[in-house]
Amino acid sequence: MAPAEEDGTGVVLPCRPLGGSGVLVTALGFGGAAVAGLYEDVGEEVAAAAVEAAWDAGIRYFDTAPHYGLGLSERRLGAALRNRPRHAYTLSTKVGRVLEPYDGGGDDRADGFAVPATHRRRWDFSADGVRRSLEDSLTRLGLDRIDLVLLHDPDDHAEQAFGEAYPALEELRSQGVVGAIGVGMNRTGMLTRFVRDTDVDAVLCAGRYTLLEQGALEDLLPAAEAAGKSVIIGGVFNSGLLAAPAPGVTYDYAEASDELVGRALRMGNVTEAAGVPLRAAALRFPFGHPAVASVLVGARSADQVRDAAEQFGRLLPAGVWEDLRAEGLLPAGVPVPERRAP
Repeated sequence: MAPAEEDGTGVVLPCRPLGGSGVLVTALGFGGAAVAGLYEDVGEEVAAAAVEAAWDAGIRYFDTAPHYGLGLSERRLGAALRNRPRHAYTLSTKVGRVLEPYDGGGDDRADGFAVPATHRRRWDFSADGVRRSLEDSLTRLGLDRIDLVLLHDPDDHAEQAFGEAYPALEELRSQGVVGAIGVGMNRTGMLTRFVRDTDVDAVLCAGRYTLLEQGALEDLLPAAEAAGKSVIIGGVFNSGLLAAPAPGVTYDYAEASDELVGRALRMGNVTEAAGVPLRAAALRFPFGHPAVASVLVGARSADQVRDAAEQFGRLLPAGVWEDLRAEGLLPAGVPVPERRAP
């Protein structure tokens, strides 16, 4: 991974390419769901300040999706980045859900977002659906191109995703419309199949390779390393549990069990005794595996962004991983990162 450097717009965090695409992502990326009202309302100025803080912290990879706030995430990220040099950052969005206007009122809280229900989501992994979704995203973003396009949660649409959506993305990449293509999911089985059976550049794996659980180590990560593909890790805090463990906190978008909260609290006791917050160890942990290119953090405010960047850059005590192993909180065979920041 290249060291941090000045790019004319500020100091940039270390970067890695996605597979063989040449598309670069910073080791720490900005996940755009939270600023679109995930769980609770986020104002325009607060959201804009969060993106500004990410840029100031050296983050140059920004991820979004039509699903996030019914397009609000794309609109807000596009507005916040519009005056930045387009070559200076990498943007990813997703396809698979087409947004259709809806005037029935209400809100979108059933899907996790505190926004008015101005649209309905319709699953569509057809070739035409991919192209329409991409065109709509470019309009909402107000930008001329998207660097990385990911199929979003094709769990129940495997046949169409492999047979229609993926070939459409491959064609768009060959035409130079997008720089890199991939898939984003919470489960590893289909991601592994995409890595092995297609020519994706990268996959986004949410929640399955964290300090708390390492299911992706069984299939996805070895397959990606063997194929020369990159893995972006989302949900590194497991929806908040590893950021601030406490009763009532979320895990995988639902309230965490007492058992999981207890385990996370024990982890926090170990890392705090070693001199670092749990969230610092959680942010750095995925980089123990060479296939991991970036970790996304879904911050909703400038303060959360600045804290994430600070924790990410900490020099971790040499013995913190062994301390976690000694307490039975980290399996012996799981790879761990070096002390220095990636």
